Amino acid sequence: MTRRVELAVGAVVLHHDHVLLIRRATPPEVGRWSLPGGRVEPGERMADAAAREVREETGLDVEIDHPLDWVERIGPDHHFVIINFAAAVTKRQAPSPGDDAADARWVHLDEISTLALVNGMLDFLRSIEVLD
Repeated sequence: MTRRVELAVGAVVLHHDHVLLIRRATPPEVGRWSLPGGRVEPGERMADAAAREVREETGLDVEIDHPLDWVERIGPDHHFVIINFAAAVTKRQAPSPGDDAADARWVHLDEISTLALVNGMLDFLRSIEVLD
């Protein structure tokens, strides 16, 4: 199988002491918790892709702010470069999972380390100072 590097985006949506997370329903890392996000479509701006992915995976509308940092995920069947953006919900409400999310919820920052997270997520959240 020929792999291509794919551009993807994620959104760090914070509200008080909570962050918006989704549980992945599709590979890679099915069943693990992650930031909402996904692939950038051809001709789509990265910020627009991040807002679209949050809406598709959680049902929530967000305002995308600035890029926070990027990560690279390489596996046997994927190679993603992911640009993560700061984002804020336009109206706080309970998320409802959709698209390729098996679950979506607001997670208190103190609880994040107790979840089965995608590889590198805890380190990433520490590097952008969301977690200590």
